[in-house]
Amino acid sequence: MAGRLSGAILAAGRGQRLRPASGAVPKPLIDLGGQPLLFRQIDLLIKTGVSPIHVIVNSETHQMMHQRGLRLPDSVKLTIGDTANSMESLLRLGEQIAPGFFLLMTVDAVLQAADVHDFVTNATKTIANPGLRLDGALGVVRWRGDAHPLFAQIMDGVITALGEWQSPMVTAGIYLFSTAIFVHAAEARTRGLDAMRRFLAMLLEKGARFATFEVPWAIDIDDAADLRAAHEMIIRESK
Repeated sequence: MAGRLSGAILAAGRGQRLRPASGAVPKPLIDLGGQPLLFRQIDLLIKTGVSPIHVIVNSETHQMMHQRGLRLPDSVKLTIGDTANSMESLLRLGEQIAPGFFLLMTVDAVLQAADVHDFVTNATKTIANPGLRLDGALGVVRWRGDAHPLFAQIMDGVITALGEWQSPMVTAGIYLFSTAIFVHAAEARTRGLDAMRRFLAMLLEKGARFATFEVPWAIDIDDAADLRAAHEMIIRESK
């Protein structure tokens, strides 16, 4: 795999399940360890060396960023879109990302910096092996009971299926993809797919091959309990 990696962050969701805890603050701007979630993800990607970083936020988040005087680093390319779902957010960013491979994170996936670094190192090395014919890689983590997981079936280090049936491993909110996945954007829209997880399942149906790399810990922030757990993880990381 040649060339610099691009980065991407999906941050256009409304975070409705978290509203009782966050109040008027949209999920991307919720504080975690003294830093808004979105800015934490941006810093993590910058530390991996990816550039540019494409970010999509909705108009509510963008307005509050303006009100608070929050400025993005120069390497960030911002798209503002009130998209209907995570798949549409991904496809919108796909229109901006240069051909090649890109590192993707969701704004609500809290991982430790060392684990993000290890994922990128291992995934890029593996994808560079032409004999494996890989279209990307997914970070996975052992399921610990979170409410809305995307379960992964894995054989010989490669994803065989993604879905809602229970299995030991779930996706961790970090991905490395080839922009070739976007050739299926029109079909995904024609099918009426309404989430990134369904888009990924469609790619598997079409023969896409995604390697997996386990991360020791990842928290998908959906509610107040998740936010508390993420704060605790950040404290442990800082010690």
